[in-house]
Amino acid sequence: MLEMIGVGPFITIPILLAKMNGPQAILGWVLGALIALCDGMVWAELGAAMPGTGGPLRYLSEAYGPKRLGRMMSFLFIWQTIFLAPLGIASGAIGFAQYTKFLLGNITWWEEKGIAMAICLLTTCMVYRDIRAVARLSVGMWLVVIGTVVWIAAAGMLNFDRHRLLDFPPGALTPNRGFFFGLGGATLIAMYDYGGYNNVCFFAGEVKNPERVIPRSILWSVILIAILYLTMNVGIISVVPWRDAIKSTSIVSDFMQRLYGARAAQAVTVLVLWTALASLFAVLLGQSRVPYAAATEGRFFRAFARLHPTRGFPSFSVLFMGICSALACLLTLDVVINALIVIKVLVQFMAQVIAVTLIRRNRPDLYRPYEMALYPLTSIVAFLGWLYILVASGLEYIIAGVVLLVFGIAVYMWRARLQREWPFAAKGEAV
Repeated sequence: MLEMIGVGPFITIPILLAKMNGPQAILGWVLGALIALCDGMVWAELGAAMPGTGGPLRYLSEAYGPKRLGRMMSFLFIWQTIFLAPLGIASGAIGFAQYTKFLLGNITWWEEKGIAMAICLLTTCMVYRDIRAVARLSVGMWLVVIGTVVWIAAAGMLNFDRHRLLDFPPGALTPNRGFFFGLGGATLIAMYDYGGYNNVCFFAGEVKNPERVIPRSILWSVILIAILYLTMNVGIISVVPWRDAIKSTSIVSDFMQRLYGARAAQAVTVLVLWTALASLFAVLLGQSRVPYAAATEGRFFRAFARLHPTRGFPSFSVLFMGICSALACLLTLDVVINALIVIKVLVQFMAQVIAVTLIRRNRPDLYRPYEMALYPLTSIVAFLGWLYILVASGLEYIIAGVVLLVFGIAVYMWRARLQREWPFAAKGEAV
């Protein structure tokens, strides 16, 4: 829930409204909640059946054959992670810097980027410690995060104005090409905000009772966050007219200022900044474990397997992700979010939905303590949802994602040839 809430919904409401040019963009939140729930069941089934640090590294390897195509699929997952994790952290840091502007007033572009980069480095220092200290810090952050969202949602509901919420522009709900692509773009933004329900799978090896905890963690997080998001967004749009909201870079601060004045706006801004920091902490914590898990098994570059000499956490991976995220802050927020989702869909999410079916078919002996409801309908909805988002994302992002995928395949082939792994292993030779 720390990663799911983050600063995402506080910075993306104007972007989401712009995708459909009106309050009908709320439909993107609804459709996103459905996709997140169905995809969450995919993660819950795989995570409960194969608990262990690394998550999809194991799922994709098992589904596509651990000694054949699965080796390349798991490598590609790690490959995209070292690009995606910095983008995800950078998006939150950019949002942090945008809200800082509300407190500091006008700052230059370089000052804003400097703040974002500094936050990435601060988060790296916070995660650079053992898991027990991390657990205590996480709980404290979570309490403040939930309190912030509940306060915003309650304020919106207490001042609800349905006329502002239903102020649709002419032709807003006409089912044409513009509506289709606009809804797809809004859903993409919503999925960025819902993202994080799978975070527990990345460090499942450090979770007690993973067979029970992982499914509950994922499904309850999706359900509760969807309710909070929808309530909060409806409340904000019913107070701040969407034509004004669409221009805002600190929508929650503007919302509170309209209702309760400057002091309340400053207070909620501080809480949003805390929330942003907490989400960056959660992302870096989970994502840094993925290349480490792969490297310890000889499936990725050896440097990522390095542990801190006394505290026993993946020190190189944490530092690599943290420094790269600081550099990614030089990009714009819209570019970061779109690239983040498209790369995930192309390299991982769609392949992982298929993985559930492959594992059920090829590994009937595998104990599955949790099985998704309404299978295969659930996985079909998840797959079609990701496909819809991909198509609506824009050709330039799809091309960039494909280029990254092809480059990743080339790097895998180069490494596989050196290591004499599939498809270059000699017949009968251990791979």
